[in-house]
Amino acid sequence: MADRSFLDWPFFDDRHRAFAADLDAWVSRTDAIGLHGDHDLDGDCRTILKALAEGGWLNNAVPDANGTLDVRTLCLTRETLARRSGLADFVFAMQGLGSGPISLFGTDEQKARWLPGVAAGETIAAFALSEPDAGSDVAALSTSARPDGDGWVLNGTKTFISNGGLADRYTVFARTGEAPGARGLRIVERIPLMAPHPLATIRFSGCRIDGDRLLGQSGEGFRIAMATLDVFRSTVAAAALGFSRRAFDEAANRTVSRNLFGAPMTDLQLVQASLADMALKIDASALLIYRAAWLKDQGAPRVTREAAMAKLYATDEAQAVIDAAVQLFGGLGVVSGHPVERLYREIRALRIYEGASEVQKIVIARQALAAMSGGA
Repeated sequence: MADRSFLDWPFFDDRHRAFAADLDAWVSRTDAIGLHGDHDLDGDCRTILKALAEGGWLNNAVPDANGTLDVRTLCLTRETLARRSGLADFVFAMQGLGSGPISLFGTDEQKARWLPGVAAGETIAAFALSEPDAGSDVAALSTSARPDGDGWVLNGTKTFISNGGLADRYTVFARTGEAPGARGLRIVERIPLMAPHPLATIRFSGCRIDGDRLLGQSGEGFRIAMATLDVFRSTVAAAALGFSRRAFDEAANRTVSRNLFGAPMTDLQLVQASLADMALKIDASALLIYRAAWLKDQGAPRVTREAAMAKLYATDEAQAVIDAAVQLFGGLGVVSGHPVERLYREIRALRIYEGASEVQKIVIARQALAAMSGGA
């Protein structure tokens, strides 16, 4: 059982502590959450989605009855699921991110129309932002949306789209006023990854969208995308934290139970130092993550700097924590399917998606310089 003492921090209310305990207990007894998509990726995703929906946990991926999207709850959910299964975390995360622009910027009518299906697991959501030539540089996207009567016609290609080919509903970001093409939405190809996740390249060619599906006003897409990432970058960090906690638990149990040179591995100062470094990185990550989440829940309009710091530090340091765990396991740590080997494959993508580590550094530097200028 992972250390849960961090829940005593003042970032959390009693409802968060009760929620975390309930989810942790549910995860431990729900077999579907242990699926990894190794043999039937789409089928496992749907099975996990159904289990999350039946457990009521998908309700936390969308705003509550008061219209609030609680970021600390999102982070606690992702951290807890990631500790058990990277794929379970992915399934929950995409329900939140894929519908996030609707949750944050949709009209009351749009929310009522599309969010209940997400919470019930009846609709699989996707967030279509990245393009072949517009990944880190989101402003360079070229997918176009041309006005057509009371609707729009989409043309362009999106890539590295999570739930691509599996989703029922896509939130698509596009430029307005460019030329049309042929017809329809087509899945060009599935993208195989080192850790199984349903990613794809999708192409829009003359794909007509009804006018009531426009979020916000024409020209607001970049702002909506960045504000959505403001919220969900903290949750990526939380998933990395879940991976880190699992890696630490595995390494601690291994070194306590395994003898080396006639004594438990934990008697060795080098092992103690490694475990200490891991514990330090985990707590530092958690502090950054739940600071960003708490600030957003307190009503901060933007948490760009705090979310970027959390995402950068937690994902990079999770890579280091997991690598240390693999090292402590020795040869067993690189055996395919072993928990730490799986974590080693699963963590790598988190340092790239929703803004690579290098992009987060640019964001943090710009925010820090802007704060200095504003205070001068």
